Amino acid sequence: MADLAAIFKAYDVRGLVPEQLDEAAARQIGTAFVAEVIDGSTDPAVVVGHDMRSSSPGLAAAFADGVRDTGTDVVMIGLASTDQLYFASGRLGLPGAMFTASHNPRAYNGIKLCRAGAAAMAADTGLTAIRDRVVAANAKASAALTASAANSAPAGRGALEQRDMLTSYAEHLLGTVKVTGRRLKVVVDAANGMAGHTVPPVFGALDVDLVPLYFDLDGSFPNHAANPLDPANLQDLKSAVVRERADVGLAFDGDADRCFVVDERGSVIPLLR
Repeated sequence: MADLAAIFKAYDVRGLVPEQLDEAAARQIGTAFVAEVIDGSTDPAVVVGHDMRSSSPGLAAAFADGVRDTGTDVVMIGLASTDQLYFASGRLGLPGAMFTASHNPRAYNGIKLCRAGAAAMAADTGLTAIRDRVVAANAKASAALTASAANSAPAGRGALEQRDMLTSYAEHLLGTVKVTGRRLKVVVDAANGMAGHTVPPVFGALDVDLVPLYFDLDGSFPNHAANPLDPANLQDLKSAVVRERADVGLAFDGDADRCFVVDERGSVIPLLR
């Protein structure tokens, strides 16, 4: 049984799997999400992506089932960074859900939700309302009806489409800024997270020598935590930049929406405040 009070945060849904967040809860959240974001003015559909954690595909599929239970279609983009999911939401004009726990340890997972056009949802812009809809639905439904709904496909169920958005995402990034100048050597530490999925198609089109660290997708994070906020997790990158005589180093978090930069001397470039 999901702990709704614990997992609905200020900017996302996040908790231990399955103690706090499980597939049954993901399905309920999918249904409540549709009620909150689909207003009937356009053909109803939701885009869904997930990271490399072992629990992510099952949670994403359960959420998609909850969406489809309402008659709403789902566009499943599969493995994605959070930025890639937001790109898909903007490009397709659809509300979206990204299954990831970002930089949190392996036992966690979560959901980042957005309205159409990649407008990220927070507690005061829809997350609390979605939580309250799930609570209300649980209070109203009997255990027998809930079990029946979870094991049947309602009439008019939404369709499921698989779509690859990685290529168009990379093309979009490459089109935003023209990269010119001398050839650079760049070390990238993906921390076994989603940067290992998104960096190759982007950097492969640039005039750079890429030195990859930990690009294998692995939600157990066998090398170090995917949290560049912790200086300990930057040590491998710093050493590699100096050893390789690289121009710059980049460290990504688990869902590749946060990046720290290391200069040619192995020093972290401070974040702008």
